[in-house]
Amino acid sequence: MNYQPIVLIVDDDEEIRQLLQLYLRNEGYKILQGSTGKEALALARIHRVDLIVLDLMMPDMDGIAACIKIREKYQMPIIMLTAKASDMDKIHGLSIGADDYVTKPFNPLELIARIKAHLRRYHHFQPAEAKKDVIQIQHVSIHTTTRQVMVNQREVQLTPREFDILVLLAQHPGVVFSSEQIYQQVWKEPMLTSNNTIMVHIRKIREKIELDPRRPTIIQTVWGVGYKVQPTRAQDPHA
Repeated sequence: MNYQPIVLIVDDDEEIRQLLQLYLRNEGYKILQGSTGKEALALARIHRVDLIVLDLMMPDMDGIAACIKIREKYQMPIIMLTAKASDMDKIHGLSIGADDYVTKPFNPLELIARIKAHLRRYHHFQPAEAKKDVIQIQHVSIHTTTRQVMVNQREVQLTPREFDILVLLAQHPGVVFSSEQIYQQVWKEPMLTSNNTIMVHIRKIREKIELDPRRPTIIQTVWGVGYKVQPTRAQDPHA
């Protein structure tokens, strides 16, 4: 029997929960429902959740607080669902661990397409350029098969987007990627407008893997161009 991904829908609006459940069940997914952030945490602990659609404004515990707590233990994709549409709201949601941001009112078919894309990457994405299962950069070990990142032999939790960005840069040491190129490679779609999405993700990765995020030695900024991973002696073929 084929595995059915489990999607957790967390929203205090029952009509939205039921609508999404109808669409997602038609796609073959199993559905869990919650109406508060605390319910989201409880369900994530009990079930093997593959993706969470998380409303921002809820009683008891809001989506921001819930997302932060979820990211302390889990790496499944999180799509924030909210009526707040400003750029700062989106940046804040992404900075605390969300992988995507959909504003209300929304097109259910578009949201389902985003859910399917995130699940596909979460379960099956393996970069075609991968040459080995473990990439070692200074004090950081990146395990591409198990999607684990170790810093000085201690595991740190990266979101799926953060992990894919780190792998992309680490597999091409010395190559400078613009924000647009990173977005196209990781999100698999063109970046239609200039935004701070990549900058926010890079900052969060640095906070997790750099010994001193204020003086990064792994992910380096090439001002006016983009980002790169600095080759180490083990990676540099001319060393």
